[in-house]
Amino acid sequence: PFWLKECCTHRPLACPTCACFAAMSNVPAADLSKEQKDELLCTYAALILHDDGAEVTPQAMTNLIKASGCIVESYWPMLMAKMIQNCGMEQLIKMGSGGGGGGGGGAA
Repeated sequence: PFWLKECCTHRPLACPTCACFAAMSNVPAADLSKEQKDELLCTYAALILHDDGAEVTPQAMTNLIKASGCIVESYWPMLMAKMIQNCGMEQLIKMGSGGGGGGGGGAA
């Protein structure tokens, strides 16, 4: 994955104040609330698992987050995995890519 190749010496999830971690958001990670950091960690864990072709489960997310040296509230991986199961990862990625401008008008 690109974020592992371009990251500094820190592991991407392990150092919330690292520039490689903070650069993925337009708000410095140090300025996020605990809840926002937990959600961001789960989002990154789900994306990493998906990119690796692994099943995105609460346990897999928790294991990845713990392996990075971080801890999240136990309900976050469960909620995130359920949302992914219900909506599909590809659809969630498309939704998060931002909306473009409105479609052009038809030919006159």
